[in-house]
Amino acid sequence: MVKVVKFGGSSLASAKQFKKVADIIHADDSRRYVVPSAPGKRSKEDTKVTDMLYACYDLAAKGKPFDEQFAAIKQRYVEIIEGLSLDLSLDKEFDIIRSCFIGKAGRDYAASRGEYLNGLVLANYLGYDFIDPADTIFFDDYGRFDGKRTYKALGERLENTERAVIPGFYGSMPNDTIKTFSRGGSDVTGSIVAASCNADLYENWTDVSGFMIADPRIVEDPETIKVITYKELRELSYMGAGVLHEDAIFPVRKAGIPINIKNTNAPEDQGTMIVESTSQKSNYTITGIAGKKGFTSISIEKDMMNSELGFGRRVLEVFEKNGISFEHMPSGIDTMTVIVHQEEFGAAEQEVLAGIHRNCKPDSIVIETGLALIAIVGRGMKSTRGTAGKIFSALAEARVNVNMIDQGSSELNIIVGVHEEDFETATQSIYDTFVTNAD
Repeated sequence: MVKVVKFGGSSLASAKQFKKVADIIHADDSRRYVVPSAPGKRSKEDTKVTDMLYACYDLAAKGKPFDEQFAAIKQRYVEIIEGLSLDLSLDKEFDIIRSCFIGKAGRDYAASRGEYLNGLVLANYLGYDFIDPADTIFFDDYGRFDGKRTYKALGERLENTERAVIPGFYGSMPNDTIKTFSRGGSDVTGSIVAASCNADLYENWTDVSGFMIADPRIVEDPETIKVITYKELRELSYMGAGVLHEDAIFPVRKAGIPINIKNTNAPEDQGTMIVESTSQKSNYTITGIAGKKGFTSISIEKDMMNSELGFGRRVLEVFEKNGISFEHMPSGIDTMTVIVHQEEFGAAEQEVLAGIHRNCKPDSIVIETGLALIAIVGRGMKSTRGTAGKIFSALAEARVNVNMIDQGSSELNIIVGVHEEDFETATQSIYDTFVTNAD
């Protein structure tokens, strides 16, 4: 069995955390390939090394003194190395980094050094080989991930390497400059490594024991999701849940490799397993609840709208011309509502309204701002009667007015729109109905 294990910044923030990580890796012989992030915060008041590198580089690029900031970054690694009693010096590496900062090597290069240096330390501590992603993970001339070239090069390298540390977050361009992943960071690298070696499992270690059914900032101590499908995860992450970015999921999903989200500080916890599909029933009808604020609805009314060919296309054409993507589009016989992000819509509001009047000649247009969308997601919803009824009963009991309802054709999710001031109340009432007071 082969496992790829990725450790986040909080898992590698100090020598103490490094020791926990080493114990986890050595506890399972199949954990052969390790993807580290840069050192994260050691406390709430602390600064991530990546942020320190950005700030330091910006000073260097402007020709301003940066010795103090550079020394602070170096000290973070010295403390880790000394705390692990390693016979390792990164002086030469820091000399190179300093020269590249002065030579304006770029912010991507600067940011990537956090993972690069942490990878060197971790490889030395574990006694594993070190593989530089600059030699095995590639982007094309347009800065897009080059999967074909990467999987070939990295696959061949891993095939001939029993155990290795591969830093996350970056790769290289055709001109050999460093390029970082714009989203997902080290999570993406871990997924690529897992796909390249056809791993049996991709373990993503962080500071929480898996994904929660609801946002812990809204619901106190929500339960953990034990098993979630990729489709459910996509629905929740799209609605703002703090889960893996889609870019970090695609390589392993395509290869059929499951992901296990685990807690470095509580390795015995089961965590959350992310799978393509499962016969396992969820403990509850719903798998998770997620949502976000900042939406606007534009409701368009016109008699005989349903018999007017191309009406919907002409409406959406106006939004497209103004660079606005729509989130949802519930409709009736003579009404059509377009839900958009307030931020995008606000800048082009009058152009959009004028365009709709010009293109569609509606009887009226009503705009409502300050909306929040909540997604209730679960593979168990399809086979459970009365799910929608229970949602609306819960909201009615909590005295929350529903402004919009949208159910996907897969019956995997139901999305409701509420006023922003009701967002937290609505989330709590839905959680209580399906989890706290579940039958």
